Amino acid sequence: MTKRRIAAIALAVIVALAGSALVGYQLSGRGAATAQRGLGIGGPIDLPATTGKRFSTADLGGKPYAVFFGFTRCPNICPTTLSDLTLDLEQLGPLADRLQVLFVTVDPERDTTSSMKDYLSAFDPRIIGLSGTPEEIAAVAKAYRVYYEKVPTEGGDYTMNHTATVYLMDGKGELTGTLSLEEEQPTRVAKLKRLAESG
Repeated sequence: MTKRRIAAIALAVIVALAGSALVGYQLSGRGAATAQRGLGIGGPIDLPATTGKRFSTADLGGKPYAVFFGFTRCPNICPTTLSDLTLDLEQLGPLADRLQVLFVTVDPERDTTSSMKDYLSAFDPRIIGLSGTPEEIAAVAKAYRVYYEKVPTEGGDYTMNHTATVYLMDGKGELTGTLSLEEEQPTRVAKLKRLAESG
């Protein structure tokens, strides 16, 4: 791996963690309800899914959900987060069926629903992958205040900087909290348990 590629990946990790920390700080300082009004995080989702159909927040039927934005070629943050969520869902047991986990790509040019389905086969089967056109992804990312951008690498390739926060949304589509990479599993599971029980 070249120095330039290593530097690009390191920058992507730093930016993602900084964005996650900023959202967490704003939430912890204001309380979830106030943060929802102040940050305006959340909105309708209607995107092609790894299930083979379009998926919308209306399909949730009032079920709470966790949503994470990333991409399948992500070297560490995305697979780590999805692995954590897989373990968390296992820890929740039957209660996990009372919430939905969504993985929205920020790299729709390369992440088709088919390639996302293959990628997600390594994680909990209840995690639904969502792709779409660049315009569709941009609209959803804007609604959830997700930052992302291309970072060119050698040979005309690129990686992606992106927010690393997992957003926890209640059955009304309102933000109730977040998960971050820095949190221990008991903390994550407790948050997801509260989310599942709110539905």
